[in-house]
Parts: sequence; C-alpha cells; structure tokens
Amino acid sequence: MGQGVRSAPGAEPADVAASPARLPGDLLVDRRFGRAEITAIRHEVSARVSAAGLGGDRLQGFVLAINEMVTNAVVHAGGHGRLALWLADGSAFCTVTDSGPGIPAEFLAEPGVPAAYQVGGRGIWLAHQLCDEVTVATGPIGTTICLRILLPHHAVRS
Repeated sequence: MGQGVRSAPGAEPADVAASPARLPGDLLVDRRFGRAEITAIRHEVSARVSAAGLGGDRLQGFVLAINEMVTNAVVHAGGHGRLALWLADGSAFCTVTDSGPGIPAEFLAEPGVPAAYQVGGRGIWLAHQLCDEVTVATGPIGTTICLRILLPHHAVRS
C-alpha cells in the first residue's frame, strides 16, 4: 500500500472534479458536504464500499483515509467540499475536492512519519499508508485528492 502520488487509472482527479458525468465505472456517491455531514458521509462510504466487497481492515482503512480528506477540506479549505465515490477497473476510487487555497508544498511529497509533536500532516500520511494509490491535484483555487483501493477479488495474491 501507500504507492505514492500518481494518477489513478482512467481519471485525473481534476477531470473527475470537473464533471460527475465523466466518472468512469459505477458511481456510488456524488455529493457536496460541510461540517455537519462528515459523520453521514463516513457511514455512507462505508456501506457502499462494503457492499462492493471490501471488508475488514482494508475497509476501515479506506474509510478512515476518506474521512481524513473530508475533515481536511472542512478544517483547512473553507468548510465544505465535494466527494465522489465510484468503482472501476477492480478498484474503489474516491475524490475529495475543495475550493481552498491549495496544499502547502511540504505536504505534497509522499510524507514520512509525522513527528509526535508535529501539528497536522497526519491525514495525508495516513492516506498513503492505507490506500493503494493517492493522487493530489492542488493549486490556489482548490485541491482534489483521489484515493484508490483494490477490491478483494482483484487483489494480487502471493
């Protein structure tokens, strides 16, 4: 897991954010959110991805990573954003888009383990640990983070 910042197969995050009609695969969720919807989104994402076959620690990790990205959008990027969740190519994908000022450069490289005293930076670090792929498109008019996790029947077996 934690494969770094790369493009998700078949979709650049900025393209996904621009038009829900352009999402590849089966769209499960497409909704705007604010602070009041964080818990509801976490439960909805968990139910939809679980129904798609993801379970156990990988389900919990993917939901945690998504929750961290949603929380970051609320706390650091204006209090609201948009989440899209879909299935394609044997994976579950989730984008979280905001219209904040962009992510500072020090958080864009695949992050190392945050220091115990460090304030912030754990959400993106967790996403890299818990997801198979993390893609970030950021700038002064907003950020889109795309998270991908392989579904169990497509996982590489040893």
